[in-house]
Amino acid sequence: MSQHRVVITGMGVVAPNANNLSDFEQAVKSGISGIKYQPDLAALGFSCCIGGKPELGDALIGTYFDALELRNFNNNSIIYGVIAGMQAWQDAGLTILNADDEPDWDSGTIFGNGSSGVEKFREAIYKIDEGATKKLGSTTVVQIMVSGISAFLAGKIGLGNQVTTNSSACTTGTESLLMCYERIKTGKAKRMLAGSTSDSGPYIWAGFDAMKVCNFKHNDHAEKGSRPMSATASGFVPGSGAGALVLENLEDALKRGANIYAEVIGGAINAGGQRGSGTMTAPNSIAVQRCITDALKDANIHADEIDAINGHLTATTKDSLEIQNWATALQRNGNNFPYINALKSHVGHCLSASGSIECIAAALQIKHNFLFPNLNCEDLHPDIADIVSADKIPQQLIEQELNIIAKASFGFGDVNACAILKKYKD
Repeated sequence: MSQHRVVITGMGVVAPNANNLSDFEQAVKSGISGIKYQPDLAALGFSCCIGGKPELGDALIGTYFDALELRNFNNNSIIYGVIAGMQAWQDAGLTILNADDEPDWDSGTIFGNGSSGVEKFREAIYKIDEGATKKLGSTTVVQIMVSGISAFLAGKIGLGNQVTTNSSACTTGTESLLMCYERIKTGKAKRMLAGSTSDSGPYIWAGFDAMKVCNFKHNDHAEKGSRPMSATASGFVPGSGAGALVLENLEDALKRGANIYAEVIGGAINAGGQRGSGTMTAPNSIAVQRCITDALKDANIHADEIDAINGHLTATTKDSLEIQNWATALQRNGNNFPYINALKSHVGHCLSASGSIECIAAALQIKHNFLFPNLNCEDLHPDIADIVSADKIPQQLIEQELNIIAKASFGFGDVNACAILKKYKD
């Protein structure tokens, strides 16, 4: 079977620090934090009262949804995902089909989600308990089903290839990218919309607050709260949003003169089976290292070829373990360790959307030759400083040529995904 090369030709993002690709690039270059104090969390007695939520106006939402669609609509994850997905499709210069057109049999989507329609589900429960089932409305099912996001995007664009939603905790977005990559590489689709989305607010974030894994020490200084790789990191800051990437076979991309952000040259997805050091919430280090080395093998590159890492790095006690796993897998440390940065210092942990938003940041770095700064790690954790030279963890924007970036995500359930992105050259 012939193998097709796969490139990224369109991207869209809804993040706590920006609602479009151009603003997002400028925000990450400038180190603009999207994390703010959330009064509703304080009113509900949360320990962590800060978070990252996209700020969407009615005008922006109205660009992608009509008034009928928004009637009785109460699902932020679908709104975030549709906006990001449509932005990516338009950024790629692809056609949105009319309602009476035949579906695009060569295009599909695998668009991930962690949980969907929690607010709508809560509303439905109260109405049912009150005996008002008939007042639920006709959109309840599509708002509650996790696959509502991929279904919405398929209808908006006219997708006729695979249309589905994956869900693998924090690895969801990177997993989506790799699943779409495989489908195009093997010729089962010409282009796929990869991405993931995550809802926001107390009903999504409460469980993490209850687990005491969120930062409660920076409620008065929200932008300082997300501190990956810092000695004073004290838990992650919850975030939300969506990221979307159009993946396309190289032949078709070149035929239509598409803008190419980066090439996806390989990757790996695995799990630690919650064995050894792995648990529902902690990684099996052997599995993490194996995921990284398998990704290198799949991409047919050597560890020394990696210029930078876009880490998972959540600002918890596992950050130093992640750095150690990278060092072991790559057999690189000190000054020989690649550059590494953590987008969560800018936007918080966007949960199921994190992988996609971070993949976009990685692709932008490759396309435009820069490394965005790590925020809030001026006090580098000593265990990390023992492994990596401080100058490999940039705290200011660095502009330099980048050829290959490794992007990894590690999630609850002891699941892992690592994608390898490369600069496209004619």
